[in-house]
Amino acid sequence: MRNAKFSKILPLTCALLLGSFNAAADEPARPECIAPTKPGGGFDLTCKLAQAGLKDEGLLKAPMRVTYMPGGIGAVAYNSIAANRRAEAGTIVAFSGASLLNLALGKYGRYDEDAVQWLTTIGTDYGTLAVSEDSPYKTLDDVVAALKKDPKSISVGGGGSIGGQGWVKIALLAKAAGVNPRDLRYAAFEGGAEHYMALMGKHVDLVTGSASEIRAQKANKIRTLAIFSEERLPGELAEIPTAREQGYDIQWPLIRGYFVGPEVSPEAVSWWRETFAKLHASAEFQQYLSDRDVLPLSVSGDELNALVKQQVAQYRELGREFGLVE
Repeated sequence: MRNAKFSKILPLTCALLLGSFNAAADEPARPECIAPTKPGGGFDLTCKLAQAGLKDEGLLKAPMRVTYMPGGIGAVAYNSIAANRRAEAGTIVAFSGASLLNLALGKYGRYDEDAVQWLTTIGTDYGTLAVSEDSPYKTLDDVVAALKKDPKSISVGGGGSIGGQGWVKIALLAKAAGVNPRDLRYAAFEGGAEHYMALMGKHVDLVTGSASEIRAQKANKIRTLAIFSEERLPGELAEIPTAREQGYDIQWPLIRGYFVGPEVSPEAVSWWRETFAKLHASAEFQQYLSDRDVLPLSVSGDELNALVKQQVAQYRELGREFGLVE
């Protein structure tokens, strides 16, 4: 299967965007990062990257707290910021490609991608498929063979409901196998690490996740079958084959970043962007990202707005391809 239109959604690297900032802007009071899910998983990681990085680099005078607001894979947090917490300068919210996919599919209700201010990205991640260490499925070919024989013979767990990014990752493989993704046996989880716990408890046979989650699950004896990247990732993940090299040309890049409320002042927005630009300029922070299997990606301002709109449009097209939107 060829997925050319999705194979280069993001570059692996992007120039540091310093932009034009107001140097006199004050640090926002009571800094907080909202992870729109339960503890564990990608949104939590995104907030903790900011929390630890800004602290270690001395870029925040007050410590940043991480709070959790699960519901709808980001829908509750998005609606809260767009409707009720519109001007909180100290509050940033983690987002990912999953957030943009849900926006594209209309899962955030009356709010679209223009309802908030997109602050900056912190890095990029990639989708994965994993099984338990004792699973009979050793390769993607094993999974595909089972899906072709009976799509419901494999129970798959992932974050979000049908149409969400957890589902899309296995749906792309099913489509490559000539299987109707609607015939899959999919178990939806709110996020965090719930789907991995279900895998360990033998409640599902396979889980969709992301590369940045693999290290945290190492003690749980999980085997990752494939990473949906264009080429193998560096470091400890280099031993994991891509879907492409196994004969399935599927890529699923996943940007990670932050947004703020629509009425946060330009001065506060500039302060955050300048501060994150300083963070990205730190060699120590680049290593911190690498140690957590996150590839650095710094995009902000007009470039980020354009990227968000581009991805939402591409995801909407994908939704139409799968019959999820009109």
